[in-house]
Formats: sequence, structure tokens, C-alpha cells
Amino acid sequence: MSPPRGRRLLSDAEIEIWLRVVQSVAPRSGAVLPQRVSAPAKPEISVRPDAASKTAEKPRRATAGMPSYSPPTQAAKPAAPPLAPFEKRFRQKVTHGRIDIDGVIDLHGMTQAQAHAALIGFLRSSHGRGARLVLVVTGKGRSRLPLSSLFETEPGVLRRAVPHWLREPDLRSIVLGFEEAGVPHGGMGALYVRLRKR
Repeated sequence: MSPPRGRRLLSDAEIEIWLRVVQSVAPRSGAVLPQRVSAPAKPEISVRPDAASKTAEKPRRATAGMPSYSPPTQAAKPAAPPLAPFEKRFRQKVTHGRIDIDGVIDLHGMTQAQAHAALIGFLRSSHGRGARLVLVVTGKGRSRLPLSSLFETEPGVLRRAVPHWLREPDLRSIVLGFEEAGVPHGGMGALYVRLRKR
């Protein structure tokens, strides 16, 4: 069969190269591969004994001479920075009022969703203005609640939830560490939160 006018038949070498390419992809339905005119001649290569051992160490790929493809890799997310405990001397200074607290948020009376959103907003704005130490008041929780609020919260829920929120990866970029506040600042019902430098 002669080729269409203005086109030529592929040479055996071109067909060989094309067959190597198509081996690396899934065939399209109905596609017909070109046939060789004759069997490809294998060039005879004389190999010295010392060169044979070197080629044995490095096996040749079937697609030699063609650019290799490696799938794109996703960049690993940087790990959230670790939280740091308070130094004993720093905590004593804060508890005795020798280090200023740069801001206070009181989460009393809020639902978990409201408290979570308020805490994130407060910490981000405090960090943005250069605050280094803030106080988060969660309350100790009441032993008895009105019946109407039993379905929204339970005693001490914010006191237990806030430490978990402060450990979340999205807040760890601004939170350096936190600890239960001293008695003058609310004790079990509050937390000192240290913020990272901007």
C-alpha cells in the first residue's frame, strides 16, 4: 500500500523508536500500530572483558535515550512547631504580677462553636499586635445547669476543650505554650498562653 500523496512511509528505525514510546502508554481503543517492513537488524558490538562487568552493574532501560518521566510529588507540609513548657522562673513572675499580661478573653457563657471562633480571633489579633502573653478565662464549670442549657453544654466543657484547641496545628504557628493560670488569675478556670514572636 502506497502512502498518501505528500507523505512518506516511516523507516524501520523510526518505527522502532515509536514502538518504544507506545509501550509506556495505554493504547487507545481502535488504534493500529505501524508494522515493520523488515526485522530490525541488531548491530554487533564487541565488548572488552573489563567493560562487560561495568555494563552488568548498570542495566540499560528499555527507553534509553528518551527523557524519563517521574510523577510530580506533593511537597510535604511542614510540621507544626512544638509547644514549649513554661520555665519555672517565668511562671513565678507571671503569677506574682512581675510580667504583664497583654490581653484577656473571657469565654464564659459561650457555646463551644462561639468560644472556638472567639479564641482563634483573639489569639490571631493579639499575635498581630505583638502580644507575648495572654490570659484565656474558661471558667471551672458549674455543677448544676438549667435544663434549657443541658443540650448545648455540660459542666466544664470549655475548660477541657480549650487546651485541645490550643494544640491544633493551625494555632501552633502562633501559640508557643500554655499552662493553667495561678490562683490570682483564675487558677483552674483560666490559662496563661504564650505567643510566638512575629
